[in-house]
Amino acid sequence: MDESSKRGAYRSHRVRQRQRILDAAEKLFDELGIDRVTVADIVKGAGIRPSTLYEYFLNKDDIVWAIVADVFADSAVRAKALMDAADSALGKITALFEFMAEGFTHSPSKIRFMAQFDALYARQWSPERLLSLEAQVSPGGLEYFSRLVREGIAEGSLRADLDPELTLHAVINAAIGAQRRLASLGSRVEVEYGQPVDRLFRETIRILLLGLRAPDAVADLQRRKRTKAGQKRKKK
Repeated sequence: MDESSKRGAYRSHRVRQRQRILDAAEKLFDELGIDRVTVADIVKGAGIRPSTLYEYFLNKDDIVWAIVADVFADSAVRAKALMDAADSALGKITALFEFMAEGFTHSPSKIRFMAQFDALYARQWSPERLLSLEAQVSPGGLEYFSRLVREGIAEGSLRADLDPELTLHAVINAAIGAQRRLASLGSRVEVEYGQPVDRLFRETIRILLLGLRAPDAVADLQRRKRTKAGQKRKKK
């Protein structure tokens, strides 16, 4: 094996080792809670030596933030692909909420992890650290959402009385809060309300989207639904 191949193999090994640590930590965080998990637990779960873990991470906080960074990066890529495929501001926001709804099916443990992270963030970490991470993952940041609202108002898919600097930021926070609460409480919420959590969340985002749509867009949606219903009746 030549030097280039050796370096490539070593880098691949490093990537796998790092991911092995993160996977073990994420599993333990979901099972036991971040507060209760120790570095020793993660070392044991990953099947490595303590010295190996410290080659990649300084402490447990460092591991938590690395998982957050991975969640942000993966979500940003997949959400952007869905939003870019939409042809209106309302369509892009709908695609974003649909992506969030799919999280209940495909990655509920990551949503529960982020709910735990929120609680820790409120107690012991600075907003600057999170803002720095968000800027690395999504350079456009909040300005993207402000621009999206302006575009939606101009094209007529969003209500004209929305505040570009406030509305979508508030709505997304409301959706994230509902998503993380429902995923964290799970069966308890289902017993309390008598409805599956995914259905509760989808109803939440349906109502949020109704509040964002321009009146003409709502009427147009209702017309399309009536047309589809009529076509189904004709087929029968």
